[in-house]
Amino acid sequence: MTLTLFTFHGAVFTALKTVGEIRERARKLALKVGLATAVCASVFLLWTQVDSGDAKSLVALVVAVGALVAALVANQAGREGWSFALSGVTIVAAVAMLFLTLFPNVMPSSLDESWSLTVTNASSSPYTLKIMTWCAGIATPVVLLYQGWTYWVFRKRIGTQHIAEAVH
Repeated sequence: MTLTLFTFHGAVFTALKTVGEIRERARKLALKVGLATAVCASVFLLWTQVDSGDAKSLVALVVAVGALVAALVANQAGREGWSFALSGVTIVAAVAMLFLTLFPNVMPSSLDESWSLTVTNASSSPYTLKIMTWCAGIATPVVLLYQGWTYWVFRKRIGTQHIAEAVH
């Protein structure tokens, strides 16, 4: 499911950032992969809901499937920005559903329930969390600045006309 979902998300992003033939090919690929994603995601998320879901995970399932269908419709309408945003919502909702159905387990054991990795025994010590908070406090602004710069530099659509001719 995640392979097809992220491939769909990438194809929509490619269509969003390109023009001409590349954009049309990316939109067609996004439709094909998106339909496969809809089937895979619906089956997987429904199976997960039936197996171990509750009301909260049901909300996440409805949001994920609804956003995916809306992303496919937006892609067909040539609205790649909306399609990209909605496929992002699909990713967030699908991951939220998985966490909601797994909690308190992080990695459930199929051999013995007592061997499962839980949120409690997977957590870091207070000292480690303190160090990581300082590291994140320093690194996060740098990453945000860099990401902002790259989005600014690559803000326009590109096409084959932007590629220089090969020099022989």
